[in-house]
Amino acid sequence: MNRIMVALIGAGAMITSTHSLAAAFQLAEQNVSGLGRAYAGEASVADDASVVSRNPGLMNKLDGTQISVSTMYVKPDVSLQGTSTNNGVPASALDNSSIAPSAVVPSAFITTNINDKWSVGGGMYSQFGLATEFEDDYVAGQIAGETEIVTINTGIAASYQVNAQWSIALGLNHVYADAKILRNLGINTLGVPSETEVVNLEGDDTGFGWNVGAVFNIDEDNRFGFHYRSETDITFKGTFSNQLPAVAPFNGTGGQALPGSVAITLPAIAEVSGSHKLDKQTALHYSILWTGWNSFQTLAANVENVGTVFTKDENFSNSLRYSIGADHQWSEVLKLRVGFAYDESPADENHMSISIPDTDRIWYSFGAEYQLTANSSLDVGVSIIRGKTQRFIEKDNFGSEWGFKSKGHASVFGLQYNHTL
Repeated sequence: MNRIMVALIGAGAMITSTHSLAAAFQLAEQNVSGLGRAYAGEASVADDASVVSRNPGLMNKLDGTQISVSTMYVKPDVSLQGTSTNNGVPASALDNSSIAPSAVVPSAFITTNINDKWSVGGGMYSQFGLATEFEDDYVAGQIAGETEIVTINTGIAASYQVNAQWSIALGLNHVYADAKILRNLGINTLGVPSETEVVNLEGDDTGFGWNVGAVFNIDEDNRFGFHYRSETDITFKGTFSNQLPAVAPFNGTGGQALPGSVAITLPAIAEVSGSHKLDKQTALHYSILWTGWNSFQTLAANVENVGTVFTKDENFSNSLRYSIGADHQWSEVLKLRVGFAYDESPADENHMSISIPDTDRIWYSFGAEYQLTANSSLDVGVSIIRGKTQRFIEKDNFGSEWGFKSKGHASVFGLQYNHTL
C-alpha cells in the first residue's frame, strides 16, 4: 500500500463533527421537557421518566409507573465560505451553503416505584451523533465527502431513597454505534476524476458503560443533583475500500473490501444542577455540565494485515456547558419554560477542519407543558442555537491549502408525550 493511499485512508477516517448540537459530536437532546429550559437543571428536575438519562436518582420523585416518548426535529444551518487557496482554484469553489442534513432524534423512557425506597427505570436515546455531506465532485474532496455516526444508548437504572434528603442511583448502559465515512479524490494532477471514491469505510460496534446519580433535598423547595457517566470504548469494525486501481502507482483496492477499523473513546460526562422554587408558580434551574473530551487525543485507522495506516492528533480539551432556565405554572393545565445556555467547544484551534469546524454555541430555548388529562401531558420545545464564526486553513495530502470561514447555527423542535399508569 503506497503513501498516497495510506494518506487518503487517514483523511477519510475522521468521524467527528460539530454539526451535532453540543460540543464536538455530543448530543444534548434526550427529552423535550428539558429542551424548553435549554437543559438547565437536568440533574435536579424531576419532570418525567426521562430522568433516566440525566440523573436516575430523581426516579424516586415520580409517582407510579411513568412513560415518556419524544421526538425532536433538528434543522442545522452550517455553511462554508472559501477564503483562500494555494493551487489556483478560485476560493469561491469551496462555498457550500449547507453541509449538515436535517435529522430526527427520538427517545423513550419508563420508570416505576417498587416501594417507598426503591425505583427502577430504563430508556433508549442517543448521546452522540453527527452527519455531514458534500457533493462527490467537491474540489477539496479529500477533506470533505460524507461522514455519519449514529449511537443508540440502552440504559437501565435503580435508585434508592436513603432518607428524606438523600437519594442515590446506579445505572448500566449498552451503546450501539454505527459509522460511515466516504471521501472523494477532489481536484488532482493524477488524471483521475475528482468524484473518484478514495475512502469507503463502514463499521459498527457495541460498548458498555455505567453511571451514578445523587440528589440532595434541602427542603421541599430547594434541591441539588449530581450525575456522572463513564467513558465508553468503541472500535468501529467493518470494511474499507476505494475506487483507485489496484495497480501501481495507485495500489488501491479496485473496489475490493478489506477489513478495517477505527477506535475512539466516547467521553465521560458529569453534571451538577440546582432547582429552587421562587414561589408557588415559578422555579429557577441551572446546570454546569463537564465533558471529558481529553480522552479524544489521537485518531488512528487500521487495515487488517497492514496495520496502522494513519494517526492524527486531535488534541481535544475538556469542555463545559453552562445553562440557566425557569418554568412558570401559568394555569392548572399549562406550564411555560424558558432557558439560556453557553456551550464551549473542545476543539484545538490549531487542528480545525471542515469535518470538525467546531465552535462555541449559545442556546435560546422556549417550551411548554400542557396537561391533557389527570394522567397524561404533552411537552413542546424549541431551541435556537447560534455558533461563533470560525476561520481556518486545512491542508490535504497533495499539499493544497484550503481556507474557510464557517458558520454553524441550528434550530430544534420537539414534541413529547408523558403518561402515568
